[in-house]
Order: sequence, then structure tokens, then C-alpha cells
Amino acid sequence: MAVNIILPPSSLSLWHTKKLIYSTQIRFRIMSSASKSQPQSVASSAVYQVPGLDSHEMDSTADKTFERYSSNTAKRNGKGVSIVWVRNDLRVLDNEALFKAWVSSQAVLPVYCIDPRLFQTTYYFGFLRLEVSLFFLLSGLLFLAFLFGYYPLRAQFIIECLADLKKNLMKKGLNLLIQHGKPEDILPSLTKAFGAHTVYAHKETCSEELQVERSVARGLRQVVLSPAQGNSSRSSSTHSPKLQLIWGSTLYHLDDLPFSVGSLPDSVEAKCTIRGCIRLPTSLGPPPSVDDWGIIPSVVKGMRFLGGETAALSRDLLKIYKETRNGMLGPDYSTKFSPWLASGSLSPRFIYEEVKRYEKERLANDSTYWVLFELIWRDYFRFISIKYGNSLFHLGGPRKVEKRWHQDQKLFETWRNGCTGYPLVDANMKELSASGFMSNRGRQIVCSFLVRDMGIDWRMGAEWFETCLLDYDPCSNYGNWTYGAGVGNDTREDRYFSIPKQAQTYDPDGEHVAFWVPELLPLPKEKRNFPGKSYIEQVVPLKFGSSNKHHSQRSKYGGRYSGLGNR
Repeated sequence: MAVNIILPPSSLSLWHTKKLIYSTQIRFRIMSSASKSQPQSVASSAVYQVPGLDSHEMDSTADKTFERYSSNTAKRNGKGVSIVWVRNDLRVLDNEALFKAWVSSQAVLPVYCIDPRLFQTTYYFGFLRLEVSLFFLLSGLLFLAFLFGYYPLRAQFIIECLADLKKNLMKKGLNLLIQHGKPEDILPSLTKAFGAHTVYAHKETCSEELQVERSVARGLRQVVLSPAQGNSSRSSSTHSPKLQLIWGSTLYHLDDLPFSVGSLPDSVEAKCTIRGCIRLPTSLGPPPSVDDWGIIPSVVKGMRFLGGETAALSRDLLKIYKETRNGMLGPDYSTKFSPWLASGSLSPRFIYEEVKRYEKERLANDSTYWVLFELIWRDYFRFISIKYGNSLFHLGGPRKVEKRWHQDQKLFETWRNGCTGYPLVDANMKELSASGFMSNRGRQIVCSFLVRDMGIDWRMGAEWFETCLLDYDPCSNYGNWTYGAGVGNDTREDRYFSIPKQAQTYDPDGEHVAFWVPELLPLPKEKRNFPGKSYIEQVVPLKFGSSNKHHSQRSKYGGRYSGLGNR
């Protein structure tokens, strides 16, 4: 099956697009070790999804997992209606907001708001956010998204997450209401219409999301409910609905940290209790009566990652993760949990419990350790966002580092479009544009090249990642970029990655660069990362080393290891 994927226009023109037949062979089975895949040319025509199970297999895996994480002892003792404000928690399993809404009411209304602010550009440099194409998709105007060069990958992933959430809620006797507008307008209106006494939601940490939370709380205070619309028979006076925010996005609960967030240390690991997953009953119904639940449109297939909790529960590679976490090509490098973690389709506590179950039933190994270590890194950046606030997005970062950067737009575009003349950088950037994903190692490499070799403002790179990544979340993205640019809380500022050394170590046969830069495929394997005049001219010299010398001389240009990448 041949599928065309629209790549970013070379000059962000509204009228010119490039097409790429993106392909890879991908096959995953839960808790299985997978065989090594053979890389193909990027011009190949087969397209496979992640995970590689068919819908029946995924549904079967998810149903068994839901059954394993269900409770027969949960008791319901509330009255009236409660609302679940669905945000970045597009799942049923281990969803504490959904559980508390069910316990405290007789009917639950889950709501997802298509916020028009998601369609704005990035803060400093005006890149189009991927959610722009979500507007087009939800409006049935997908062709306009392609025409104007918007990037539908994450929008498509989120729509698949919403469709899957709706399906899984319906299996439990509920549904998902889709509304267009600002949450601070929609949620007060719904509480008044349904007499809902409480709006439950998972709490966020960054400034834009916190401002929305405050606006919702103000809007709810303007709503007056009658005594009969409370969640207790003892209520005897009018009252306003409440907004109850719940911490539920990290492995470690904020309240369980052995220190205050303001005293968060530089060390990533800490001794901390991990709470168990929330077990929901098998039935959560009934929902209140709703005339129009809203429509989630079907979407064009061909992306690598299938959105939704069902797909997330069908994906695992615990046994071999340590050996593959620094890979760059193929289906089996890294767990690739991050898109589902970012959308909230997967709970970090669920992954923890599955790791422990795997260790008990099979064996504990280095891979299970590293999976949990990466989850702790993800927690760390979430807590860092609380500690340092908006300084995470400022040029000098949390440490207020004074350094001269430049914002050369033409030079930046060569990095953005994968036209730097360095195959390893170009291949990773083309992969990002085409798939919405880049390996952990690739993210370290392209960050180092942008900020060290090009000297470009790191925020331009961070905002471009915000535009393109399927697994974007502000805490991990900006935390990693400040870390890699030397302006984060880590004191080592000059964190350099030598392109020749990285190519030799992680892509010695040039398989990754040949996949994404197919004009390099005919070259001998040892020449693909070092093609000389057989490739486009290099836009800047390397800060350390030269990729034009014989590659056997390059090992002396090593760089210090960084934790930058997808956590």
C-alpha cells in the first residue's frame, strides 16, 4: 500500500509541498522480544502502523488488561451529576479523575474541549502548532491542512486517541462529549445545564494550562445550583459547582516526594513510594442524557503510531530495551511509549506495575531498570516545571545564563528541513518531519548541532520540536532543550556531540541515513555518513572535528554524554 505523507515545505510556502512515500516494517507484540528488522529505502511503498497488531488483537489485549485492572469492591455513594474535564489523560485505566467523578455522583459526563487557543502559533518564533491541523480535521477540512503546509501527524494521533477513548468509555457504559470552545466557557455552561456539582480534572503545571484552570474555577463560581443539585442529601442551600484538580501525570505523586518541589535536587533518582494504579469498576454508567455527543471524524491512515489507549496497551519491548534505547532505525529501538504517555493514553503507574509483573513472572534485568529510570526522568522535568516556572521557556533558562545566540532564519531552515550537509543531522530532521518522532540519540545529536555548531537560539529548536513531535509535552521538551543547551539546572554548559563520532558509533553502516536520505543509498556503507562531494555542501564547519577527513581519524572528537531526548 502506498501512502503519501506531506512533508514541511522547504520555505514554509503556502503553496508548495513535498511528498514522501514513508515506509518501514514494524511489528510489535506485547511482552515479546522482536527480531531485527531490515531497513528499507525511504522510497519503499509498504506502510505499517505502531503497534503492528490488527484491531482484533489490540482489542483482545486491551480487554484482558482492563479486566486485570478492574475492581469489584469499589462503592458509589454520591448523588447528582459530575463532569470529567478530559485533558492530557485520554485513557480509562488508572484515571483517578474518572474514578472520583464516578464515586461522587449518580451520573458522569466526560467532556473534551477543542480549545481555539491550541490553534495559535508558538510563543517566540510563530511556528504553527500541530493542533492547528486538529481544527481542520475536526472541521472536516483535512485537505486545507495539507494545502497550507500544516502538520497533521499529532492531530491525527490525538483524534485516534479520542476515538479510542470514546469506544472504551462506551464499553463501560459512558460516552465522550466533544465540544468546540474554551473550557472556561464550556464547563460552566455544562454544569448549569446538567446541574453538575463538581468538575474533576487532572492538574497541569505550565503557565498556559494553569491560567486555563484559574479561568475555569472563576467561571464555575458564577454558576448557582439549587440544593437538590448537590452531591449530598444534607445540602440545604444554593451553591456553586467545584473544580477538583487531581495529580495524576507522574510515576511519583507530588505529595509523596521526600522534599518540597522548591528543594528539588539535581539528582534524578530518589527514594519515593509509588502509589498503585486506580482500579475502576467494570461499569461506570449511566451517563446523563445528551442529544448530541459530537463527532470524531475518521482520518487518513499512513502514520507510524496509532493513537489511543488500546494501541498503547498492545505495545511493549521490556526485555531488550537497554540494548536498543540508543538505536535510531527500525521498529525495536526504545519502547516508544512516549506518544501515549504525552497524550495521557498510558499511565506511568501502569507501566511501573507492568514492569514489576514482568519481573515477577519472567526476570528483572537491565532493561526493566532503564524503563523505570526514563519514567523518573519524565517525572523530574514535570517537577522542574513547578520549581522554575516560566524561566524554563526563557533564553537564559532556569540558571539565567547570559550567552550570545543568533536567530539566522536561513541557517535555521537548513536544520529544520534536513539540508545541513551532514547526513546524520539531515536524516533525523527528515524523520521528525515525516513521522513526528525521533530517537533519543537523534534528539541529542540535532540539539547539539543546532546550539553548538550553528550557535542558533535553542528556543527555535525547542519550538520546532513543539510543532512536530507526536510526544510533545512542554515539561519534557523544554526541560530537555534547556539541559542540552547548557542553560538548565545542570551546571555543565558545553555539552557537545561530535557528529563523526556519533555516526561511527550509532550508524556505522549508514543504514539510518540511507533510509531517510535515499540519495545516499547507492554509496558504499562506509561513505554514507561521510559522502564528501557526493552530497550537498555543509552549511557550517563543526566546532570540533571535520567530517571531511578519513573517518578513522574521528574518534578523538568525542563529546560528553547528555540525557537529552525523549524520556
